Amino acid sequence: MNQQRIRESIESLQSYCESQGFKGWDPYDALNSPLLTAFAFKNKYLRAGFTQLLRILPINIRPIIGIKKGFNPKGIGLFLESYSKLYSIDPKEEYIAIISFLLDILEETKSKGYKGNCWGYNFPWQSRVVYKPRWTPTIVNTAFIGHALLTCYELTGIESALRMAESIPNFMLSDLNRDKRGDSFCMSYSPVDQEFVHNANMLGASFLVRMGKKVKREDLIDFAHKSLSYSLNKQNSDGSWFFADVSTHQWIDSFHTGFKLESIRWFIDLGEGEQYLNQFKNGVAFYQKRFFLKDGTPKYYHNQTFPIDIHAPSEAIYFFSRFSDKASQDLTETILDWTLAQMQNVKNGSFYFRKGKKTLNKVPYMRWTQAWMMRGLSEYQYNLFNRNQNG
Repeated sequence: MNQQRIRESIESLQSYCESQGFKGWDPYDALNSPLLTAFAFKNKYLRAGFTQLLRILPINIRPIIGIKKGFNPKGIGLFLESYSKLYSIDPKEEYIAIISFLLDILEETKSKGYKGNCWGYNFPWQSRVVYKPRWTPTIVNTAFIGHALLTCYELTGIESALRMAESIPNFMLSDLNRDKRGDSFCMSYSPVDQEFVHNANMLGASFLVRMGKKVKREDLIDFAHKSLSYSLNKQNSDGSWFFADVSTHQWIDSFHTGFKLESIRWFIDLGEGEQYLNQFKNGVAFYQKRFFLKDGTPKYYHNQTFPIDIHAPSEAIYFFSRFSDKASQDLTETILDWTLAQMQNVKNGSFYFRKGKKTLNKVPYMRWTQAWMMRGLSEYQYNLFNRNQNG
């Protein structure tokens, strides 16, 4: 991979995101429209239908129906992680200014009324089961933001990032519901549902074990192991996981597979995962073999290529670039080549949302698309820098 090309790619993406002030639209923000909300009549099927319709439209009608750009807390967290890593490579004061700005946004967008710091989305959304009002916190958002805060503290020394992260375990331990199975349990997706999703549970566990090690709290480490073991017990014999156990969620997709493995890797990297090594290796082998074509095309499902979602290459670049073995490095470079050639807008640096067999959705979503690609590219740069520094 031409390193100059990578630098130009990430610099043009930075320029785009900074020019937008890190505000943007989201694939799932339909219910931010006063018009669509009124027409939905509080009917869950209409709410879900409008959301899915707006998500798949290849043109952006949001300005017409009253949806404004906004700060998405999860996207802000991903940007925080990215800029912290860019700062560790090249400690520019302008990066610190951006990091401080992002921390301020996270402080302002915290969900209110919970036992610990937590974050949701800046739009209401309707799942198959329950309606979640704007700012309803989720374990996924909170875990990614929590990791970003700890990374920020470790790479920049900014104390406020650590202070913001310290109360997150209170939310996970006290506000979320649990599905108990023997000595293990699964944390719910949010406080208002009974949805038990493996990648969400494992992401929460990975943050708790990291925080537990950071502040030397054995109770958090023990809780994290019990949570992780619930989902590890659900791993299929080929190394994969279904999205969730209920019959309507029996799919296996690329980026959620990456999130699960990323979570297990935190336990291993922190010296808490020796007992999980074989399952981790089986999962990595499945991820490598089943989700990528020879030319680097990232498949959505293990048995279906399209639609190609930008989450798939961004998570793969993030995950595999950490490994130093030749197979992982070759795979990373191949995916990078494909993604920069197929999914980046050369005019403004933004990345596209989804690619179908004959279609290309170019709507430049800030959280779903730009933030995730910034995370993947900055991680690639960070890992490459550290390998070069360490010889």
